[in-house]
This record gives sequence, C-alpha cells and structure tokens, in this order.
Amino acid sequence: MTSLVNPVARPAGRPSLSQDALLDAAVARVRAARPDLAARLDPADARALHAVRAGLAATADADPAEVLAVVVIGRLDLAAWVRDTCGLALALDAAAGAAWRRSFTRTVFLAGSPPNLRERFAFDRVAEDATVAWAGPAPRAATATLRRLLKSFEAPHELPAGPAVTVTVPGRPPGRPARRVVRVATARVPVAEALVHVNHLLTEAVLDGLVGPGDRLALRFVPRLTGDRFLALRVDTDVHRPDRLQAYAGLTEEV
Repeated sequence: MTSLVNPVARPAGRPSLSQDALLDAAVARVRAARPDLAARLDPADARALHAVRAGLAATADADPAEVLAVVVIGRLDLAAWVRDTCGLALALDAAAGAAWRRSFTRTVFLAGSPPNLRERFAFDRVAEDATVAWAGPAPRAATATLRRLLKSFEAPHELPAGPAVTVTVPGRPPGRPARRVVRVATARVPVAEALVHVNHLLTEAVLDGLVGPGDRLALRFVPRLTGDRFLALRVDTDVHRPDRLQAYAGLTEEV
C-alpha cells in the first residue's frame, strides 16, 4: 500500500482535515518522493491520485529501482514495534533511505517465527525478545524467498482504543529530545492495516527528520483523527466512504 505522508500546511480559514487538506497532503507526499509522477498529477483531483497509485501497484514488480522492507511478526507488542520501526529507519544511510522513500517506504508484513528463520535468512534488525524481525529495505529479489515462504500477517480485529503509551526512540539525541504525539485512527481499522499506516507515518517522519534519536512518542488511539497542526499525516481511502480520503495516523508536537 502506497504511503502518503508529508508535513501539512493549512491556509487560514480552511477546516482542519477537510478533503482539500487531505488531498494536499497526499499530493505533496507524492511530489516529495517521486517528482516525476507528481508532474502528471492534477493537484485538485483525487481521481488523478488514485490513478497514480494504481499505476504504481501494477508496475512495482517490474521496477528495478523498487525496494521494500519485510517485517516478520511472531507476536506483536505495538509499543516495542514502534520503537524498533523507528530504529530501523534511523539506521539507514542516506542512499538506502532515499531509495526506500522513492518506493514510498513499501513494507510487507508476514506472519512467522523469527527464531525459527534466523538460520536461513539474514535479518537487518531483530527485536530484543525476537518476536519481530526486519529485512531490508532492499531490492525485491533479496527477500523473494522469504516472502514466498510465509503468509501475510493477518489481524482482522479492530485496533483497541486503549490508553496512551509512550515510546522512546532508540539512540542518543544530539540535543534536547523532541516530544511528539502519534494519533492513530481505530474505527473500523483492523490491526494489520493500522500497522501499515503507522509504519509509513513513522518511517517517513524519521527520514524527513521529524522524529530523531531519543525522541519521546506518545501513542494515542482515537476513533478518527481531528484537529490541525499536524507535522505529518498518513492519508488513504476512507474506510467509511471509498470515494473520499481519510487520515489514519498523524504526528503532532506534544502540547
């Protein structure tokens, strides 16, 4: 699933999270990652955005520049997964980060046992308790065997709207750590899809310098996102109304 994350600017008087604002965010995200595609977009027409996304999905397998990450999940601890996801993005050098960004930080989530796979596959990051492992981002061929072996991670139940959880991003901060809030929409959003949304939001926020080592992220779960002053948004098709856009995760300053 293509990610649509970018810093969001809101002209005075525009309703927060309006369809225009969401479309602006989506188009700006495409423009930042793939200016060649953005040149063909009508920034006022959501149908053009959907057409670009459909074209990307159809040609991804044949694109030699396409890279992706693979996440193998044995047991999911959301807070720990968020921490390690940020750590993975922080560990990338500039070239690897740029290549992944050009591929819209594409990530495949698979169900499996990392300890049972470590002798056959080289993972780039493994959780401390070995319940989750990451491979890549790398060219598609590098993880082809792993992706053929395992099934997609499925968690169809809705993400619980539980209490806030605070996560500290790995690494030593160069200065005073930032305090951010990650708001995640839960209404009719299965856990597996929520992971996709939050993964795109956070990895691209790290690559954009919006999240750094030592930062503290407060994860807050809400039915739907409202408000303004988002540093970044994850935008996709509205689960309630397929002809509209919805914000599924957003990054803000902690107030």
